[in-house]
Amino acid sequence: MLQTTRAYRGMVTSPHHLASEAGLRVLRDGGNAIEASVAMAATLTVVYPHMNALGGDNFWLISDAAKTVTAVDACGAAASAADLKFYRSKGHDAIPSRGPLAALTVGGAVSGMARVLDLSKTLNGRLPLERLFEDAIHFADGNLPGGGVAITKTLSRNLAAKRAELSKVPGFSEAYGYSDQEALQPGHSLSQPRLAETLRRLARDGLESFYRGDLARSVSADLARAGSPISAEDLGRHQALDVTPLSLDVRGHRLFNMPPPTQGLATLIILGLYDRLGVQDAETAPFVHALVEATKQAFRVRDAHVVDPAYMTTAPESFLTPAALDAMAAEIDTNRAAPWPHPSRQGDTVWFGAIDGDGIAVSAIQSLYWEFGSGVILDETGITWQNRGTSFSLDPAHHNALQPGRRPFHTIHPALAHLADGRVMPWGTMGGEGQPQTQAMIFARHVLHRMDLQDSVTAPRWLLGRTWGEETTTLKLENRMDAGVIDWMRNAGHVVEMMRPFDEMMGHAGALVRHPTGLIEGATDPRSDGAAVGF
Repeated sequence: MLQTTRAYRGMVTSPHHLASEAGLRVLRDGGNAIEASVAMAATLTVVYPHMNALGGDNFWLISDAAKTVTAVDACGAAASAADLKFYRSKGHDAIPSRGPLAALTVGGAVSGMARVLDLSKTLNGRLPLERLFEDAIHFADGNLPGGGVAITKTLSRNLAAKRAELSKVPGFSEAYGYSDQEALQPGHSLSQPRLAETLRRLARDGLESFYRGDLARSVSADLARAGSPISAEDLGRHQALDVTPLSLDVRGHRLFNMPPPTQGLATLIILGLYDRLGVQDAETAPFVHALVEATKQAFRVRDAHVVDPAYMTTAPESFLTPAALDAMAAEIDTNRAAPWPHPSRQGDTVWFGAIDGDGIAVSAIQSLYWEFGSGVILDETGITWQNRGTSFSLDPAHHNALQPGRRPFHTIHPALAHLADGRVMPWGTMGGEGQPQTQAMIFARHVLHRMDLQDSVTAPRWLLGRTWGEETTTLKLENRMDAGVIDWMRNAGHVVEMMRPFDEMMGHAGALVRHPTGLIEGATDPRSDGAAVGF
């Protein structure tokens, strides 16, 4: 069983061990936690291409040595040509989930890297892009000695599962060689030479070139050839945003999360409600039930209100007041399950974190939305493009109706906390609907109930709703959970579905904690291919 990793000089964690090693190498070379995180972000686009890409989005929470928290929102907006009329003229009553018409929002991930590197320069960051992208380029370029990356079980499984769905999407079969299934088995080498060249161009010309310049012209030409509505003008208008994080005090611990258009509000509501329910011990039936029922309350708020903040009519902070949380907590029966299901959201993502010896802490998350996003892999640049815009509705009366320039709802959101005893904790997970649930259970276990950090990540998890393409909205429990807890949940009225012991559906979580003494602790998820490594 995995043990909590401990070190003093610096530590990183991510869902792929090669990305973690890339981040650790940057720390060893004198880089700070932000630079290490950018190295991991770039490497993850290569080694975990089903989960994230340069054509996706990312969000960042950064706590500096003085414990000032900065939030960066790198969410791309809908193309100027993407409106209700555009899709209806093509015979669609809903936005397609795959293919060029699903690739309708600008990829913001590269702008997020650029913005946090600007911040890094004010915090003694000094490593060049060529160094930060070194590992990503090596793993993408199969022509280099030892280049390419070994296909993981999760990538192989997803390629097989999505073959029928994606084989006719522009660029997908060419990139993954569906004519040779043996080459897609775990352990075989995956080479992505066009992506390697794109990473080299970014390192040489700067990250702004993705949106404005020669690379931007290549990307926009690729998108046009594929049939996406995104134009060069859409790319040129995009920029990452500095935003004010949402925050909540829970027992003297200050929790931070991303504001809309992410579902970060849901995590804070869950933990605010859980704190009011008087649960005494983790890993008990009341523990699981309380967090599940708090999730139902949080998701009702999320689904009714959280969209692009420019279109919201209620301030998200209003749901975090003591009065609002007290009212929601009063709706929870501590012995019976409230009615469910409720509309759910899916998504696939990578969370990664870093802490350096100076105390800079980074919590970051990067995504394509569904596995492989739109499935579109651009011809010249080798970039996989997200399908985040499928969360929009083509009903003009819907609270999340598609409009040009509107930003989509996001399941992804990193978490960070300043604990009452002086510790700093970045943590998070992938998993769409499961993200706020897993964030809440890890924090409750480790901070509120004093469980070991790695044990808090490894312990049996649950998922209310669906993710990873699952259609059922049951309460899914890993079958490692105590039999008495499972029976109690069923008797309380929960519709339970049993899952495998370490089911990937439950997400790939990770966490880091820095103590006032300088000790850093790290955890990685046994459900992933990751590692928490330090020195």
